[in-house]
Amino acid sequence: MKKILLFAGVAFLSLTSLQAQEFGFGVKAGANFASLNGDDVDNFDGRTSFHVGAVARIGITESFAVQPELVFSNQGYNYDFDGDDFNGRLGYINIPIMADYTLAEGFSLQGGPQIGINISADEEFKGNKEDIEDIETLDLGIGIGAQYRLPMNLFFQARYVIGLSEVIKDVDAKNSVISLSVGYFFM
Repeated sequence: MKKILLFAGVAFLSLTSLQAQEFGFGVKAGANFASLNGDDVDNFDGRTSFHVGAVARIGITESFAVQPELVFSNQGYNYDFDGDDFNGRLGYINIPIMADYTLAEGFSLQGGPQIGINISADEEFKGNKEDIEDIETLDLGIGIGAQYRLPMNLFFQARYVIGLSEVIKDVDAKNSVISLSVGYFFM
């Protein structure tokens, strides 16, 4: 009987605290400053592009939340070969799952894993586009960043994601992306 009462008490407290926590959805968009890192891409330059997506925020405690996202991210690289410019465009559906720790009212630090699924890859040279055939479908990375949320639920993010897996088969090249975002939570 004591075990049943203890279980009922824990369940009641869990449900009460779960109901009191914050949960919301939002949208975000912004700029990407992307490049490739690795021994085989030392002479590659970065590429500026965009990202857009959806955000969820699941409050666990008053200062800790989990923030999963679903984001289309346009990434890539530029490089010069014998005076000719090559522009590589890599399109990903990224799924970052960020741990969000609030340090001060509205300001939080974030970090966590990101899974990217490549949906497009092409390279442009002198106006001609060609698909990149040896692109890896899955891109794994780790992200760190900061977020500031205004009382009206408008938020600003800065994030850096470093790739852990090769982008192109048998080439030492990993994604590296700095993203700046503006978004809004519908809470």
